Amino acid sequence: MIFLGLLVQSRIDSNGRPTVAEVSLSALRHNCRRARELCGPDVAVMAVVKADAYGHGAVPAARAFLDAGAQALGVSSVAEAVELRRAGLGGALLVLGGAFPGEEETVVAHDLAVALWDADQARALAGAARAAGRQVAVHLKVDTGMTRLGLDLADVSSFAALVRGLGELGVEGVFSHFASADAVETAAARAQTGRFVGAVETLVAAGLRPPEVHLANSAAVLAAPEARFTMVRPGIMLYGYAPAPHLAPRAAVRPAMRLRTRVAQVRRVPPGTPVGYAGTFVTTRPSTIATLPVGYADGYHRLASNRARVAVRGQRVPVAGRVCMDHTMLDVTDLPGVCTGDPAVLFGGTIGADELAAWCDTIAYEILTSVARRVPRVYVEEFGEEFPEACQER
Repeated sequence: MIFLGLLVQSRIDSNGRPTVAEVSLSALRHNCRRARELCGPDVAVMAVVKADAYGHGAVPAARAFLDAGAQALGVSSVAEAVELRRAGLGGALLVLGGAFPGEEETVVAHDLAVALWDADQARALAGAARAAGRQVAVHLKVDTGMTRLGLDLADVSSFAALVRGLGELGVEGVFSHFASADAVETAAARAQTGRFVGAVETLVAAGLRPPEVHLANSAAVLAAPEARFTMVRPGIMLYGYAPAPHLAPRAAVRPAMRLRTRVAQVRRVPPGTPVGYAGTFVTTRPSTIATLPVGYADGYHRLASNRARVAVRGQRVPVAGRVCMDHTMLDVTDLPGVCTGDPAVLFGGTIGADELAAWCDTIAYEILTSVARRVPRVYVEEFGEEFPEACQER
């Protein structure tokens, strides 16, 4: 076996490991403007930045979306909302997952809007607002077929009566959630839209007229204008991916994250050499194996083992053996000249997160949100050259 060189410090892209997630701010802004363009000037955009903005970094992404004209932000938890407030982000901010008992004072103190569907929580929020001499904004959530969170349709009228009696609650919106994130042109999705319209009509009959009515996810932004109402909540399309392949041409969005690293070692090995844990890959010819300093602890899924491809020098090479916690091996035998320090892109350029997701039996959402916090986010306006400074074999 021949070791082809030490890690070249001049080729490392950050202070330490060369594994970084580049995030294009211009791509984020472009994608948000695309959502606004599709919906028109009369429909507000709530940019969903939950889960650390799908792994892109909640604060920088939120700022980019607001710069691009988003009128509101959506997060999953009170903690996520507080992070944005502490970063100086004002304006409309909705906690889509609602508040848990004990979080009411935090909601009021940070001027958050929260999803609401529970009577006890309604009373607790009203009490916290009363104690502070303020009003708290709520968006009533109705379950129209997801069976996850929300009011049962039969309870909408009685809940409206309860909320009307709590003057400290300002009902700013009503919303629901499609049971399918990618198929909104189906009979099931149309039935959900119909049930949602019925729930809104029930609220109006009970004396509540929420100014914001929202149901549309990314798929509905792209393909279901009847579900857009006064506001939409795009998520995955803001980060550069369509929720389904057939919607990609209409989406016209740009991937905003690129996960890249550099080759840490290159070795030539004889036939019959096992590679990685348990030897699940065994060479059948004289082979060249390149090791990358990235693994499942960085969010590169173990299911990529012996399945996925990584881009090196503009060509796809296969993952060889099991993805380790901190390293991944590649078979670069058919790509002459690969050497220590060569750039490698795991997804976001030549290879999309959706394609990596297919190899890992998952979805692009999980690929993006899995990129670990230990991977530095590097914010750029535009992505630079995908394969700069290809090294020379020594």
